Amino acid sequence: MTAPAPAAAPAAARAMPTGATTGTPTRTATGTTGTTITTATATTARTRTRSTAMTALAATPGIDVMKQVNRQFVTGVTVVTAMDGETPRGLAVNAFSSISLDPATVMVCVQRTSSTHDCLFRAGHLAINILSTGQLDVVGVFAGKSADKFRQVDWESGPFGSPLLTGSSARVEAEIRERLQASTHTIFICRVVHADVAEWPPMVYGAGKFFDGGALAPLG
Repeated sequence: MTAPAPAAAPAAARAMPTGATTGTPTRTATGTTGTTITTATATTARTRTRSTAMTALAATPGIDVMKQVNRQFVTGVTVVTAMDGETPRGLAVNAFSSISLDPATVMVCVQRTSSTHDCLFRAGHLAINILSTGQLDVVGVFAGKSADKFRQVDWESGPFGSPLLTGSSARVEAEIRERLQASTHTIFICRVVHADVAEWPPMVYGAGKFFDGGALAPLG
């Protein structure tokens, strides 16, 4: 039996440029010689890009992996303090960084569930106390949830009223300029208005332990 001849393609289909794909936009340009060039959009490449992005999202590391990553990063130890009316408040923080020297700008990152967070959010100034090796007991006080933390430590008011801890390796008082929401935390961007430095070596934290920052062995 002879197979029937295929039906003739519609006029629109016959006019489709060679190499074009149904449903794929094309771009036509005329060169200086008058020759018309038609190029199909790289749909396949875009699909591959989206697929790669989706694979990367699916492979986002879990909390346990990120904890291991963070343990490999060595930081200093600070206590961030502020006045809540007439009451001093504070907490231990290692998410502290200098942003710039001129103007002197720093940042600290505080979890919103912290009992000190709302006080910091309302405050106009805060202090960042960089702890020394002689303040291991202070870490325990401010890492806890005691309601009378400041009765257990020596401190004084800074020029702008923020609590400065006695015995710290360095102390900074800063005006809070910006409060940025970042997932579970608030990032406080602050302009430094007072700073002092002592001779006591700083405390260092890494892999879940505290170290003497003045006794680190240099490399090279």
